[in-house]
Amino acid sequence: MDIQKISVRQVSGVSALKEGELHAFGVFTVQDLLEYYPFRYEDYRLRSLSEVKDGEKVTVQAKVMGLPVLQRYGKKSRLTCKVMADEWMFTATWFNRHFLKDQLTPGREVTLTGKWDLRRAQMTVSESEFPDKGVIRSGSLQPVYSVGGNITQAWMRKTVGQALTQFGEMIPEILPEELVRKYDLMPRKQAILRIHQPLDSEEGQRARSRMVYEELFLFQLKLQAYRAMNHERMDGVVHTVDNATVREFVRSLPFELTDAQKKVELEILKDMRSPFCMNRLLQGDVGSGKTVIAAIALYAAVKSGCQGAFMVPTEILAEQHVRSLVKLFEPFGVTVGLLTGSVNGRKRKDLLASLQMGLTDVVVGTHALIQEDVYFRKLSLVVTDEQHRFGVNQRSILRRKGFNPDVLTMTATPIPRTLAITAFGDMDVSTLSERPKGRKPISTYWVKHDKMDRVLGFISREIGQGRQAYLICPLIEESEKLDVQNAIDLYVSMSQAFPDFKVGLLHGRMTAAEKEEVMREFYANEVQLLVSTTVVEVGVDVPNATLMIVMDADRFGLSQLHQLRGRVGRGEHASYCVLIADPKSEVGQERMKVMTETDDGFEVARRDLELRGPGDFFGTKQSGVPEFRIADMVSDFAVLEAAREDAAHLVGEEAFWTSPAYGPLRHYLQREQILQGELID
Repeated sequence: MDIQKISVRQVSGVSALKEGELHAFGVFTVQDLLEYYPFRYEDYRLRSLSEVKDGEKVTVQAKVMGLPVLQRYGKKSRLTCKVMADEWMFTATWFNRHFLKDQLTPGREVTLTGKWDLRRAQMTVSESEFPDKGVIRSGSLQPVYSVGGNITQAWMRKTVGQALTQFGEMIPEILPEELVRKYDLMPRKQAILRIHQPLDSEEGQRARSRMVYEELFLFQLKLQAYRAMNHERMDGVVHTVDNATVREFVRSLPFELTDAQKKVELEILKDMRSPFCMNRLLQGDVGSGKTVIAAIALYAAVKSGCQGAFMVPTEILAEQHVRSLVKLFEPFGVTVGLLTGSVNGRKRKDLLASLQMGLTDVVVGTHALIQEDVYFRKLSLVVTDEQHRFGVNQRSILRRKGFNPDVLTMTATPIPRTLAITAFGDMDVSTLSERPKGRKPISTYWVKHDKMDRVLGFISREIGQGRQAYLICPLIEESEKLDVQNAIDLYVSMSQAFPDFKVGLLHGRMTAAEKEEVMREFYANEVQLLVSTTVVEVGVDVPNATLMIVMDADRFGLSQLHQLRGRVGRGEHASYCVLIADPKSEVGQERMKVMTETDDGFEVARRDLELRGPGDFFGTKQSGVPEFRIADMVSDFAVLEAAREDAAHLVGEEAFWTSPAYGPLRHYLQREQILQGELID
C-alpha cells in the first residue's frame, strides 16, 4: 500500500471533524501528515538551575517541600508552593491551576517547566508533570507545529506519533543509493521519525538536513526533467530571420545598445532560431533597457512570418509600450495593435479579426489577451512583463494561444543571478547588468519627519521649473494601529500647500478607469504632483517626473523602494528620491542606509535578501518562486545548488530513464505530471 493513497482518517484518533480541520492545513493523506514538519522544538531536557540564566525557560526535576497555598481572585487563582531542585530551594507559582493543590503533597517528585526568576528565586510554571503518573515529555525535545482552530499542539504531537507507529514502516526510500552515500544522508524512514521525535538536537539537525536535500533535489529534478524533455521534443517554432535584417533594425534605434544588451540579444536570437521552445527569464534593473530587447525579439518573430504578443499588467503600461513600439516599427511596416479592457465594440471586433487573419503583427495588452475569443494566425513569441504580476495559469493560457511559441519573461525585480538560475531552473536566465548610456543616476536622501517643510520647498522648486513629482504613502485611509500618513489626508493637505499646482490622487480602491484617467493627466503634465499608494510602482514612464518622495519609507521593503525610485530619472533632467522615515528598528535604519548608498538594483536585492530572507524578498506565491515545506531558499542555498547539479547529471544519464534503481524517481515525475508533457510554469 502507498501511504500517499491512505486517508488521514485511517490514523487512530482522527475523527471526521478532526479530518476536516486537517484538510485546512493541506493534510489529506498519511503522507501529508508525516510530512507536516515541526518548525522548531521545545526543549524539555532536564537541567541544573546553576547553569540557567535569569528569565530563561527551563525544565527541572524537583521535590515538594512545603504545603501549597491557594489564593483566589474571582474566577482566577494563584497557587504557590516551596520546592527543591538539586541544592536550590525556591517558590513555584501556577496561575489558574487550582486543581493541582491536592496533588502537591510534601515529598512528592514533580517535573516543572517554566520561566526562572533568579533574583527572587522563584519559577512561574507553564507545565508540570508527576513522574509517578508516567512521564510524557520531560527529558526530551518536543516538536512545535503550526496549529490553529481546534487542533492543539498536544493533539498534533500525539496524532503524528500515532501515524508513525501505524505507518512508519511503510515510508518508502525515494533517493537513489548513490546520493544517500554521497552526502551520508539518514535513511528516509529514520529521518521522518527523527524530525518529529529527535532524541537530541544533533539528531534532529541530521534528520532535517536529509529532508531539506530531498525536497530541493525533487524540486530540481522536476525542472531538469521538464527542461530535458523540452529540448528533446524539438517542436518549437524555428525563426528564420537573418542577421542583416536584425542589424538593420538595431541600427535604426535612436541609441546604441549597451554591451549587456548586445549579449542578451544574441542569446535570445540563438534560442529563437533553434527548434526548441525558448523559455527565458530576462531580468534587469529598473531602466536597464529590457523593452528594447523585447522589441528586437518581436521584430525577429514578425520578420520570420509570425506574430508576437506582449502581455503587461496595466492598461497605462500597455499604451506606453504601444506608443514606443509603433515609433520603432513603423518604418519597417510592422503593425502593432492594442488590446485592453477599455478596447471594445467595433474597435475590438476589428482587432480580433485582424489578429486571426495575421494582419496585425504584434499585439500589446493586459489580461484581455487571454480571453477565449482571442485567436492568432501564427503566434510564435510571447513576452510577459513583470511576470510576478500574472498568475501561473494566466501565463500558460497565453502560451497556448500559439503552437509551442517561444516565451520571454521579463522582470525588474533583480534576483542575484545564481539564485535566479537555481530558482527558475526550467528557464534560461539572461541579465542586463548595466544601464543605457546617458541615464543619469538618481540622488537619494533620507530625512526625518521634522524636515517636512524643507521637502515641501524642494517640491515647490522642482514643479516651479516645469517638472513633476510623486508623493507615495503606504495606506489608503486612517488605521488606528498604524500611525501612517494616509493618501487621502495627504492629498488634502498637499492641495492646500500648493494652491497654484494641480495635485492628483491615485490609490488601489479606485476603479481601473479612474486610475487610468489620473495617470493620463499626470503623463500629460495636467497634474504636477501625484499623491499615490504603491500602485505606481510598476513600469509607468513619465520622463518629466524628477522627484520621488516616499512617506514612512521604513514600512516598505528594499526592492519595493528601489522600484519606486525607478519611476523617476527617465528623462534628461537630474532626478531625486527623498525617503521620509523615523525607523525604530535596526533593520529599518539599515534599509534607509542601503538606499542612500547604492542605486544598483542587484546590490539592493543582495542586501534585501540578507535583511529579510527569501519569503519576504520574493513576495507572494505569484512570484513563481516555490514555497518549500522545510527548506529555505537562502539559508539552504548551497544545498539547492548541489541538488541542481545532481538532478541535472542524473537526468542526462541514459540509466535514469531505464534502470529499476531510479524507478521511484520516475514514478514521482509521473505523479507530478512531468512525464505527460505538462508544462512547469
